[in-house]
Amino acid sequence: MPNTNPTDDVISKIADYAVNYEPTSELALETARLCLMDSIGCALLAMNYPACTNLLGPEVEDTVVPNGSRVPGTRYQLDPVKAAFDTGAAIRWLDFNDTWLAAEWGHPSDNFGAILAMADHLSRKSRSDSTRQIDVYKVLEYAIKAYEIQGVLALQNSFNRVGIDHVLLVKVASTAVVTAMLGGDVQQVENAVSNAWLDATLRTYRHAPNTGSRKSWAAGDALARSVRFAQNAMKGEMGYPSALTAPDWGLQDVWFNGEEITLERDLDAYVMENILFKVSFPAEFHAQTAVEAAFELHDQVASRLDEIDTITITSQESALRIIDKTGPLNNPADRDHCIQYMTAIGLLKGSLSADDYEDEAAADPRVDQLRDKMVMQHDQRFTDEYLDAEKRSIANAVQVRFKDGSSTENVTVEYPIGHRRRRDDAKPLLVDKFRSNIATQLDNERVERLSELFADQSALESTAVDEMMDLLVPAIE
Repeated sequence: MPNTNPTDDVISKIADYAVNYEPTSELALETARLCLMDSIGCALLAMNYPACTNLLGPEVEDTVVPNGSRVPGTRYQLDPVKAAFDTGAAIRWLDFNDTWLAAEWGHPSDNFGAILAMADHLSRKSRSDSTRQIDVYKVLEYAIKAYEIQGVLALQNSFNRVGIDHVLLVKVASTAVVTAMLGGDVQQVENAVSNAWLDATLRTYRHAPNTGSRKSWAAGDALARSVRFAQNAMKGEMGYPSALTAPDWGLQDVWFNGEEITLERDLDAYVMENILFKVSFPAEFHAQTAVEAAFELHDQVASRLDEIDTITITSQESALRIIDKTGPLNNPADRDHCIQYMTAIGLLKGSLSADDYEDEAAADPRVDQLRDKMVMQHDQRFTDEYLDAEKRSIANAVQVRFKDGSSTENVTVEYPIGHRRRRDDAKPLLVDKFRSNIATQLDNERVERLSELFADQSALESTAVDEMMDLLVPAIE
């Protein structure tokens, strides 16, 4: 029997937006194209890492799924639930996909795992029914919605402060848009989304002493759940209208001591328009500008490592809370969330790649020698401007002092290359990143076809989703 209690306002607004909003922002649609391109590239690059690929594929070997969803960079065609897991895990694996930072942080491109899986399945099903296939335009439209739901929820609600992992917001956003993709009405989306809110999980695996690879597949897990919630809602499964506000047992009372979960602004296309790209190197975003500063200092310090006395990194409060780490780093998941490690690599090499988080690179004794000389300090201006809606900076500064009393300049980088304020500089680099990433899995012909397709907004939007996904299948070796 359906629950007839009033639905929480936040759940109602998300559901109405997911079903009824139609994007009109050309900037948002253009940016969504770049986000899709970048996410696919990140997924294909992850196919080079066995820790990721070991998790991919059907739950039962050799299972055939009619009209199944492709997993980019593989030959798998799976049911949408497992395809959402696989695609989401691959996009997220190397911490190279786009980012959103506010009171909460996260990676809205995670949502492509569920959106692509469901869109591909529906497009193939339509083709088999001899009806119109789903165009990539719909993928971009639903991406704008998912980004907005996740990102606006993150503006003022800090889930990490109470120990909840930010993939909860991915789960809520993808559940809303996938239910809408399936033809759900507002009530059905509300039912599905309320179930997603009940799925809050701990973020233990993101922090020492338990940092581990689950942080790389946590989004995939959330996406698989979102597809399941959407499918259940379409079959009539009930919702929980006061999942947030119910006394004693609702999310607000259990996790937030009664503090209200809010939507800081009306849902539109703000998040997509202002998304942050990881352009030139994979690093947790709060450290991106520190790494850029380290690159700038590389030539001055690389030949004087033994002369270094201290290295001062000045940062924002969020970075100090989540990626300031001392002591042993046990695995790549630990290293790519340590600002000192990433800065040390930047000073040593003048570059940073996914391979630099692997055990072989970490075994270089100079890395920990530099980490031991690092001092972290807070700049309140950096924190204030990080939270300022008109700026959204992610500033860091790095300065190296030598034993003879001399020092480098204090190099400050306010906005990383992937910030909206530097978008024009980033676009050609994003294209280069995409070509380089997909070339690790695809032949030259497909690299060229995909590069041409993603360079043409109109052509991409009018392409059937399943046709695009078929271009992402590697040739048989």
